[in-house]
Amino acid sequence: MKAVGLTQYLPIDDPAALLDLNLAQPGPPTGSDLLVRVQAVSVNPVDTKQRAPRAQQEDPPRILGYDAAGIVEAVGPDVTAFAPGDEVYYAGDVTRPGCNAQWQWVDERLVGRKPATLDFADAAALPLTVLTAWELLFQRMPLQFDDRRHAGQVMLIIGGAGGVGSIAIQLARHAGFTVVATASRPASADWCRQMGAAHVIDHRQPLPPQLQALGIEQVQVALNLADTDHYWEVLGELLAPQGHVGLVVEPRGALRIGDPYKAKCIGIHWEFMFARAKFRTDDRIEQHRILSRVASLVDAGELRSTRSAQLGAINAANLRQAHRQLESGSVIGKLVLAGWE
Repeated sequence: MKAVGLTQYLPIDDPAALLDLNLAQPGPPTGSDLLVRVQAVSVNPVDTKQRAPRAQQEDPPRILGYDAAGIVEAVGPDVTAFAPGDEVYYAGDVTRPGCNAQWQWVDERLVGRKPATLDFADAAALPLTVLTAWELLFQRMPLQFDDRRHAGQVMLIIGGAGGVGSIAIQLARHAGFTVVATASRPASADWCRQMGAAHVIDHRQPLPPQLQALGIEQVQVALNLADTDHYWEVLGELLAPQGHVGLVVEPRGALRIGDPYKAKCIGIHWEFMFARAKFRTDDRIEQHRILSRVASLVDAGELRSTRSAQLGAINAANLRQAHRQLESGSVIGKLVLAGWE
């Protein structure tokens, strides 16, 4: 089968950073695994972090990729939710070979049926970021997707135009929050508004005066999706007593979690979408449930895909381009590749 992988961890401008490969097709799935024929993939910062330069060799080659949409080719003996021919989407498991290959094994508990109203490319843009945002907002934090008690409360989303931010804006708005997103360029600010942000402010400028100009003195919830260290102190100031902060980016140093966080009883919530799969938790089925719920919401017109660009077929050259763009820090929404040449 065709695949894209690595044998060395190199800078992305090195042609050997990602390689076109011909590998043996995976055999029949076992246990609760599906064998999926991959039709489209999306690229996330986790891909660039997994590929980051370091002194290590891989033999056999390592296959990255943690956002896919495809067709079930075969099912393991313990599978109950899917059958061959089903169209699915998923993020998968960072401890197993990824989706940058024509066929992939994936546990059915991590998989949802693809939204019927989306093609494979638009569907592939969603899984990792949907799972990250949903788990953070509605499972890590004590918030409710369908509870209108959040109406009138303010959620600040730092990094609103990124992949997670794009879907978090939509989910938070549906839950009743007034969403203030941050963006530093006109194009990314426009994108945040398209996703449903009520206001957009510039994260390169001091945040409190920009919020005050909007008549907002404090926020009930903040998602820091960009730089945990840089915004830590100001979020402690901006968060209301008994508020919540959500984090996805590992800090560069120690975080001071005393006052004002302690004095205000602010909840600090970490999200790592691969935790359930990595640690084989008993509740892995939650990711199937989330993806299934999101597919229904997409098909009902309540959520939209966050695909911003399609870079062509799935091959090493196009994946290197996607990694290069992500590492530049300028990507809006999600970058998608579809089909095999």
